[in-house]
Amino acid sequence: MPPRGKIERPQDRRGVILRLLRYMMRYKGMLLLAVALTVSSNLLQLVGPTLCGLAIDAVEGGPGHVDFARVFLYAGWMVAFYAASSVLSFALSLLMIRISQRITRQMRKDVFDRLMELPVSYFDRTQTGDILSRISYDIDTVNASLSSDLVQILTSLITVVGALLMMIRLSPKLVLVFCVTVPASILLTRYMTGKVRPLFRRRSASLGELNAFVEEMVSGQRTLRAYRREQNVQARFAEKNEDAVQSYYRAEYYGSMVGPCVNLINNISLSLISVMGALLYLAGGITLGNVSSFVLYSRKFSGPINEAANILSELQSACAAAERVFRLIDEPQEPADAQNAWPLRCEQGEVRVKDLSFGYDRDRLILKNVNLVAKPGSLVAIVGPTGAGKTTLINLLMRFYDPQQGAIEIDGQNTRDVTRKSLRGAFAMVLQETWLFGGTIYENIAYGAGSATREQVVAAAKAAHIHGAIMQLPQGYDTVLREDGGNISKGQKQLLTIARAMLQSAHMLILDEATSNVDTRTEKRIQAAMRSLMQDKTCFVIAHRLSTITSADVILVVRDGNIVEQGSHEELMRRGGFYAELYRAQFQ
Repeated sequence: MPPRGKIERPQDRRGVILRLLRYMMRYKGMLLLAVALTVSSNLLQLVGPTLCGLAIDAVEGGPGHVDFARVFLYAGWMVAFYAASSVLSFALSLLMIRISQRITRQMRKDVFDRLMELPVSYFDRTQTGDILSRISYDIDTVNASLSSDLVQILTSLITVVGALLMMIRLSPKLVLVFCVTVPASILLTRYMTGKVRPLFRRRSASLGELNAFVEEMVSGQRTLRAYRREQNVQARFAEKNEDAVQSYYRAEYYGSMVGPCVNLINNISLSLISVMGALLYLAGGITLGNVSSFVLYSRKFSGPINEAANILSELQSACAAAERVFRLIDEPQEPADAQNAWPLRCEQGEVRVKDLSFGYDRDRLILKNVNLVAKPGSLVAIVGPTGAGKTTLINLLMRFYDPQQGAIEIDGQNTRDVTRKSLRGAFAMVLQETWLFGGTIYENIAYGAGSATREQVVAAAKAAHIHGAIMQLPQGYDTVLREDGGNISKGQKQLLTIARAMLQSAHMLILDEATSNVDTRTEKRIQAAMRSLMQDKTCFVIAHRLSTITSADVILVVRDGNIVEQGSHEELMRRGGFYAELYRAQFQ
């Protein structure tokens, strides 16, 4: 994101337009019909000025020589042509709305599909609000431009060409006026476009930053109120809001200057045409009706140029929004599985980590030469100070990231050689950060095992000690949770996610601070139930409360990216090393 005040360099506008055209070409039939309606509507309108000139010529001889029959005939035809043109224009607008809706629906699908293919690292470095801004505001901006601006551009093109041909037919001499005014309009428009385009790109970026900040602050309301940071947050919001407003103002201000400037040039050309037309009429070189028709055609000729300048700001905004959308779509997806990758054949659940080194930044390793063996059916606890690399190790087990050096093997199979889908399907995972979706409690528990019966869901809930709380709800297991489980407590949400993990037929289980929101007594009962349910399955537990992992088969002590100690609780306490220090520190 560029610093405030710095104008981002223009990107590939031509490439953006070509990609939008590719989306449009998916609906060739509807586009051909739109072109036909546009041509027909504009041709009918172009007949009007000629009929008007003929009607004026019919009354040119004075009151005693007016041919009223011809006047009414031409006037009637004008009404008919303009009415037919209006009907076709209305049909065109409806058709373009339908086309734009289908295109934006496809764009949203492409964006969401890409989000499902992106690596976890993308979401680690990108704010949620910025992603939401692209899939909502930016695509809506493109939608508005497609449904209106494209029609105006196509209409303007046909009108300009048709009006020019009609003016040449009426008086080639008067057309010479446009040899001066049209180039002036084009040069001015190109100059202003280069100035305005980066401003609209900056406007989209500022709105993305604002949305990201709002999303972050809304999700953290309890914390900021507990720390009485409302005024600080309001001040930061005011700063970002002001940045967004100023970016919006600068883009609209300079964008709105284009229309009046081009309109001034067009008005000058109209004045010159009126003067030269009067001189030609006095010299007998043109009829009064043709002068009137030429003036009307000149308005049709210069009007679209002025309209094109007026919609320039909208097009710039749409291009900037489309760039942001396409930039997300073009994000590299999660690396493909190895060419000869096979589904993981996990029968025992033995996990071996060999000489593993990893860092999110290649110049700064978090894990260094890690080695461990998790025997089938064992409970492996991973402890250590914050930032030691515990969660990073879990990310590598799930292949959310790949190590720079070393290997991870499951039942003797290198995880790089198996498909990610089968690897992740071999794990059930419960995170400290709970996630529930808008649906019934039954659907949330059965999320990872869609074919689970009601009895199996209830059994998992009982094992997770959440069944009693569920039965106290109005509809029991059919109670509909609000988004992210907003109508139940945080501890209950965590118990639901534990029940969900218990229900999966996975060979290995990962608990990353999964019981941090429940009391110690309940946590011990959950672990006891989990050990019986996850019998013969390998379990990895990350815990800061060391009292909850004293029964683990193996405790790995991670410090500064290295496993400095490993063994059972009793063995580590007898050694009196770093683990013993951590344990005593929690209970003294």
